[in-house]
Amino acid sequence: MMNSKWYLAAPAAALLLLSSAACGGSSDSGGGGSTTAPVNLGAAGGYVILAKSGIDTVPTSAVTGNLGISPAAAAAITGFGLTMDATNVFATSSQVTGRVYAADYAAPTPANLTAAVSAMETAYTNAAGRAAAVTELGAGNIGGMTLAPGVYKWGTGLLIPTDVTLSGNASAVWIFQVAQTLTMSSGARVLLAGGALPKNVFWQVGGAVTLGTTAHCEGVILGQTAITLQTGATVNGRLLAQTAVNIDGSTVVEPAP
Repeated sequence: MMNSKWYLAAPAAALLLLSSAACGGSSDSGGGGSTTAPVNLGAAGGYVILAKSGIDTVPTSAVTGNLGISPAAAAAITGFGLTMDATNVFATSSQVTGRVYAADYAAPTPANLTAAVSAMETAYTNAAGRAAAVTELGAGNIGGMTLAPGVYKWGTGLLIPTDVTLSGNASAVWIFQVAQTLTMSSGARVLLAGGALPKNVFWQVGGAVTLGTTAHCEGVILGQTAITLQTGATVNGRLLAQTAVNIDGSTVVEPAP
């Protein structure tokens, strides 16, 4: 059953989106009947955490996938207890199932990271430029809602104080364009239903991203500034920040391809 508050307050376009999902419809965005294409991450898709100025953990975190930082050097990766590989191309950490790369490591790492950071910035711009089918949903508060696939836009910050469900099939795509901050309250969760996949969820955020303690998010976070996971927060997706990423006893798992 639809949340009555959501039904009354939602714009007509959003109701069409939700109706399509509820009726087992396609993954159309609702914008002119066209299907939303996923954001191409390019070389940035090789990293579960990618940042330009710093990556910090308060142990013990568990990260599945590669970490990368550029143009900052390895000294800006803190809390991971890095062990340099004999090749000097990458490092390892007991908190990372994958490899850790930094701009001051041996070739070809610097060039690879330059390409990845460029791809991250291109992906951010691409996500921000998509035509939105729904704008200012919930006046920036989407707690308790079930959202069908499509492109959603806010000119303000976005708050997720309680669980949000993204309902769609395995080819469904969501793009959330947030001009200011994205904040998930402690314990709040983004949930996937109907076969939806985290690799097809994109959060394009102009301001800081903060996941409260034990919050859970699904999808790729493309942050123009910092991404912070407070104690015990978890993500199935990627953290791609144009400044720094800070995690605290967190679990970050890259999505299946």
